Amino acid sequence: MLRTILIFGAAAGLVVAVPMGLMIAFGDPTDTSQSPFAGYLIMVLALSLIFIGVKRFRDRALGGVIKFGPAFLTGLGISAVAGVIYVVGWEISLAATDFAFIDSYAASALEAARAKGASAAEIEKMTADMAKFRTDYANPLFRLPLTFVEIFPVGAVISLVSAALLRNSRFLPARG
Repeated sequence: MLRTILIFGAAAGLVVAVPMGLMIAFGDPTDTSQSPFAGYLIMVLALSLIFIGVKRFRDRALGGVIKFGPAFLTGLGISAVAGVIYVVGWEISLAATDFAFIDSYAASALEAARAKGASAAEIEKMTADMAKFRTDYANPLFRLPLTFVEIFPVGAVISLVSAALLRNSRFLPARG
């Protein structure tokens, strides 16, 4: 099980970390309109390796039969490894861009609020909130868990679905 978790977790982590890092490093830092959608789409595609990893574990190591609990735990393990690699990749991207992400994020959030017609008081409050967030984000004890929580719940949902489907040995049975 550990081998499956490490292999598929590392693959999923790299599949999500590399494109996300490239988006941060080479993308337009002022255009954050598509990045949440693109980011979570990349996460879902990368974390589809959870399903493949659990199925492979079921078929090769367990003879085509797996209970819900071991399948779910295998998926969570893959999610955790992918999450750690994603966090490391994010930290490398931040360092490579001299932590410019948080400044562009704050500026685009304020610009979006202005474009929606926010009042001067709302803009002032949001400016203070962004300044606090910028300070908090500079602290690795805040930033690292926040980054991990971006990806892990997505992996947990995919793990849950994978375990529910693959516990049925007739669902995509192993080929002889």
